[in-house]
Amino acid sequence: MGKIDWAAIREEALGDFTVDALPPTLELPALPHAVTLFVQKSNDPNVSSKELAKIIETDAGLTVELLKYVNSAYMGLRHRAGNVQQAISLLGQRQAKMFLVTTGMEAAVRAKKSKLINQTGFWNASLQKALFAREVAKLLKTDGDAAFSGALLQDYLLPVLTNDLFTDYLAFIEDRDQQPACITKFERTTFRWDHTLAGGCLASRWNLPDDLVCCILFHHQGLKILTDKQLGRTPVAAVALSALLPDQLRQ
Repeated sequence: MGKIDWAAIREEALGDFTVDALPPTLELPALPHAVTLFVQKSNDPNVSSKELAKIIETDAGLTVELLKYVNSAYMGLRHRAGNVQQAISLLGQRQAKMFLVTTGMEAAVRAKKSKLINQTGFWNASLQKALFAREVAKLLKTDGDAAFSGALLQDYLLPVLTNDLFTDYLAFIEDRDQQPACITKFERTTFRWDHTLAGGCLASRWNLPDDLVCCILFHHQGLKILTDKQLGRTPVAAVALSALLPDQLRQ
């Protein structure tokens, strides 16, 4: 299989959908400024790890989380990172970007209240999906880091949507036994869009990596994703399989 044009797949999946199609009353989360700037700067092939480190060092919380991650037993690196620049060098820009994006987005959503979703339970379930997706990625011989990040963030917008559109989503929960269809079908019927489209669109506006955006956009494709000639052996497929695991909303 040749190199995948993730940008083209993202553009086709989003079509002409924009965040303007979402209710104006929605309080959409915002990425921490340091993460937004890091993502923008990291797209420059000439940017140095020193420049990127200075951006992250402006956010004490992100700095601590990045150093904890790179020096963790899970990473198992021979050398420990004493500062952000060393951490970025040890991880590589792509993996550092994935970690910072997932950490920043989780923090942004956690800061929002949710009347329908228990945030602790939600993120625990998301982590289980992420770990599962990473193992599936090994079987598919594809990028485990992208699968992990994509699975962790696949439903990131649901706490916000279920809070701000509480009555609509409550109807889905209360009638769940009479509504065996996927949550995305309910959303498209009710809103004319679903959380995969809304989440992917917002992630794209934040200039997140195209493969990560595609993981969000296609995560409710189910088992049929494995037959897709382009996506069937990619992180997108691993994330779609992880989406079949149980969660609070019984999606």
